[in-house]
Amino acid sequence: MPATAISKAFRAALPLLAIALLAGCTIAKPRTDDPAQKFNRTMYNFNDSVDKAVIRPVAVGYRKITNPPVRRAFSDFYTNIRLPITVANDLLQFRPKQAVQSTGRFLVNLTIGVAGFMDPASQLGIPLEDNDFGVTLARWGVPEGDYLVLPLVGPTTVRDVWRLPVDSYFFDPLSIYARNHDYKFGQQYLPQVLYLVTLRARAIDAESFLASAYDPYVFMRDAYRQQRLYQIYDGNPPAEVIEQMQGLNEENFDPDKLLDEQHKWEQKNDKP
Repeated sequence: MPATAISKAFRAALPLLAIALLAGCTIAKPRTDDPAQKFNRTMYNFNDSVDKAVIRPVAVGYRKITNPPVRRAFSDFYTNIRLPITVANDLLQFRPKQAVQSTGRFLVNLTIGVAGFMDPASQLGIPLEDNDFGVTLARWGVPEGDYLVLPLVGPTTVRDVWRLPVDSYFFDPLSIYARNHDYKFGQQYLPQVLYLVTLRARAIDAESFLASAYDPYVFMRDAYRQQRLYQIYDGNPPAEVIEQMQGLNEENFDPDKLLDEQHKWEQKNDKP
């Protein structure tokens, strides 16, 4: 199994992280532009089954045998070691200031931060930026395309799916290192498997948001798209884009009705 395939599997845990970021967002009208919905729902159910059977139990076990400082150290390491992906895409987007800033953060944590297991860069006021090739394509003007849910990958779009091979093959230090070294018994995949477990363990605290959604698939789809939109605009999308995203510019959108549907579902399923 190639390293890029394992890198794709990491994305299965990412949507739950997006949910945590979006928990405070204004309620938005569910998107209807989902022509591949039948296929997507099948893949969503498949990924959910794999997560419940394999990934989540391992993540729960990881949380039981580690304490918060240890988990934070591994999380900081993986966050730092993947910063070259951000730097490369900053350069592709002609953002030299952000590229220099992320490079500085990477070097500070790599040296003073003991290979990235600590995060002195944050204490020094160097902000953390997250960038990838999907964002690069968006800033180059490439359309989003249809929403997709891929097996062992999770939510993506026709545009975003290109970040998987490009970032993994050209910019990800873990994938590059694994391709250029010989291992026995699949040991080259151990750091990447630990990365997946680390991501999934962080996402456990956000599961309640998904559990309270009356249609988890729709919630995940819209959460992913909103999170990507905010990322493309550096957290500050234009007002007209927000209105379109939230359906506020449509005469037949009634947020009270949407909330009422959510409350009815919660009462039916005994959700708090």
